Amino acid sequence: MKKFLAILAVAALFAVNAQAQKEVAAAKAALEKAQAAAENPKQNTKMATWLKYGEALVKAYSAPTGNAWVGMSAQEYQVLAAGERAQSESQVTVGGEPMTKRVYANKNMYFNQAGQLAAIEVTQPIDANALDKAVEAYAKAAELDPKGSKTKEIKAALEDIASKYVDDAYAAYTLGNMAASSSFFEKAAKASATAPLSVVDSSAVYNAGLTAWTAQDWARAKGFLEKSEAMGYCEKGEVYAKLADVAKGLGDDAAYKKYLETGIQKFPENQSVLIGLINYYLTSGDDTARLFELFENAKKNEPDNPSLYYVEGNARKKLGQNEEALAAYDMASKVNPNYEWGYIGKGIQLYDMAVDLQDKASQEMDDAKYMALMGEFEKCLKGCIEPFEKAFSIVSDEGIKANIAEYLKNACFRFRSESEEFQAKYDKYNNYAAAQK
Repeated sequence: MKKFLAILAVAALFAVNAQAQKEVAAAKAALEKAQAAAENPKQNTKMATWLKYGEALVKAYSAPTGNAWVGMSAQEYQVLAAGERAQSESQVTVGGEPMTKRVYANKNMYFNQAGQLAAIEVTQPIDANALDKAVEAYAKAAELDPKGSKTKEIKAALEDIASKYVDDAYAAYTLGNMAASSSFFEKAAKASATAPLSVVDSSAVYNAGLTAWTAQDWARAKGFLEKSEAMGYCEKGEVYAKLADVAKGLGDDAAYKKYLETGIQKFPENQSVLIGLINYYLTSGDDTARLFELFENAKKNEPDNPSLYYVEGNARKKLGQNEEALAAYDMASKVNPNYEWGYIGKGIQLYDMAVDLQDKASQEMDDAKYMALMGEFEKCLKGCIEPFEKAFSIVSDEGIKANIAEYLKNACFRFRSESEEFQAKYDKYNNYAAAQK
C-alpha cells in the first residue's frame, strides 16, 4: 500500500512539473507565432499584429515565474504552483541576510527568515529581452494607430512593463547586483517615457543613479543623478550628497565642494550634505569659520538633535579647541541626557587632555612648572570619570561598554590609594574589562 501511494505521489509530481512545462511551452509557441507575424511584410503593417506581439512577449516574460509575487509565503507558492517541487534547496546569505534558496527548473526563489518570497531570479527565460522588445512592439502599434483607438490599451501595457522593470530592479538590488538593478531602473524610466504613455518617471531615474552610485560606477551615477536633479527630483537634498560622493570618486574636488554648497543652500536641513561639508572643511584646510556657520544652521534646523553637538565637539577637538569641544559635548548631553555619545565624547576629550599634560610634564625640568602640569593632569583625569560612568550606565552595546570600562579602569587606577571609593571603582571596571576579553 505504501509503495502504491509513493508511486502515486511521484506520478502527481511529474504531472505538476509537466503542467508547468506545458504552460511555458504554450507561451513560447504563442511568441514564435506572433514574432513570425511581426516579421511578415503582409502583416507587420497592421496595428493588431504589434499588439499581439507585445502581449505575447509580456506573457513569455511572465511564464517562468507564473503568478508568484514578492512577499508571498512559501506555503502560498506551493498552493499557487499546485505542488511544484524544487530541484534543490540551500541556505545562503544575501545582502547580509540569511535566506533559503530554492532552485527550480527555470528559476531560483529566495525566501527570507519569515518564510516570505524576497526575490525571484529567472534562469531560463523564454526570451532574455522580452520586455525590451515588448516596449518596441507597443510603440510600433501606437505609430500604426493614428486615430488613437488603442491608446488606452497601449498606455496600460507600457505601465505594466515599467512596473515589471521596477520589480526586476528591486529583485536585483535584493540579490546584491547593483549594476543590473540600475539597468532595470533605467529601462523602467524608458518604458514610462515611451509614447503614448510619455510619463517622466523621475523616481526611476534617481534610483538608476543611486544603484550605480552604490556600485561605484561613478560616470553612470553622475549622468542619472544630474538628470534627476534637473527634473527637480532631489530626495530632500540626498541627490547632492550622492553627487558629491560621485565627484569625490572621480577626483573632482571642485565639483565635490560645489555640490555640497549647492545642496546645503537648497536643503539646509539635509544632514548627509552637512556632514559632507563638515568633512570637507576639516580635511581641505579651507576657512573653518564657514564650518561652524554650518553647525549653527544645522542646530537651528534640528535644535533637539544631540548628534549635531557631538559632531561639533569632535570637529573642535580636531582643531585643538579643547574648551569649546567640552562645551559642545555638554550641550549634547543637555539636549538629550540619554545620548551616551555626549558623555563619551567629553570623557575621551578629558582623558586625552590628561595624557597630553602628562607627556608635557615628563619633559618639564622646572619643578614648579612640573607640579602645575601634574595638577592639571590629575584634574582632567579625575574629571573624565563622571561622564564615562554616566555613559557606562546607559550604553547598551557591550563592545562600547567594554571600551568605556578600559578608560575608567585606567583613570581610577591613578586614584585608588586616595579613597576606598576609587579602589572600589577600579575593581569594578577592571573586573568588567577582564571579563569581556
